[in-house]
Amino acid sequence: MKQSLIIILLLLAGVAGAQTRSHSPLAVYSKEWDNPKYKICNTAAAVSYLSDSEKMFIYVMNLARMNPKLFSKTVLPFASEIDQHTDTTETDYYKSLVKQMDTMQPLPLFMPDSQVFVGAQCHAFELGTTGLSTHTRQSEECKKKQYCYGECCVFGIERPLGMIISLLIDYPWEDHGHRETLFRPYRHMGIAIAPHKGYRIYAVIDIIH
Repeated sequence: MKQSLIIILLLLAGVAGAQTRSHSPLAVYSKEWDNPKYKICNTAAAVSYLSDSEKMFIYVMNLARMNPKLFSKTVLPFASEIDQHTDTTETDYYKSLVKQMDTMQPLPLFMPDSQVFVGAQCHAFELGTTGLSTHTRQSEECKKKQYCYGECCVFGIERPLGMIISLLIDYPWEDHGHRETLFRPYRHMGIAIAPHKGYRIYAVIDIIH
């Protein structure tokens, strides 16, 4: 009897764990994100060449693109806690992002692309080794592998959501180039996150049509 009880408790714990893992990564900000319709945003779930953090970046970016208004309403108010760099919530950068996402229409979801990933990965590891921070490929190998129409780089932030918040607020870049890139109606993405000699961690995000 005691053994059976232990087995039942273990099974229940497994079910509870599975249910927890099935929650949207944004459910902590609103249970609305747990709506089953958002599961299609996890386009990189079965991709073997991406790390968990790289998959999560695509997942969360797709959530923001699928429902920008909900992202603005539920996630952006916590931007300063998520980014953990500079509190920009009183700046025009943050306010313009809120205004833009409040009026945006949904965008196509990003699909992971292995060719784009290879180019991003080469660049990310090259920058990490050299300690540089630039969009310019340094080696002939990485120049040959570059395959993108738009690129974002973000450094010093570990959490994928923090990376996204930082890139979308885009402080202090007045042209909002990172935001513009991530909000283009493109369909394919490659992201590579690597250790960096100067910034500890570095991410290169490349996108194409």
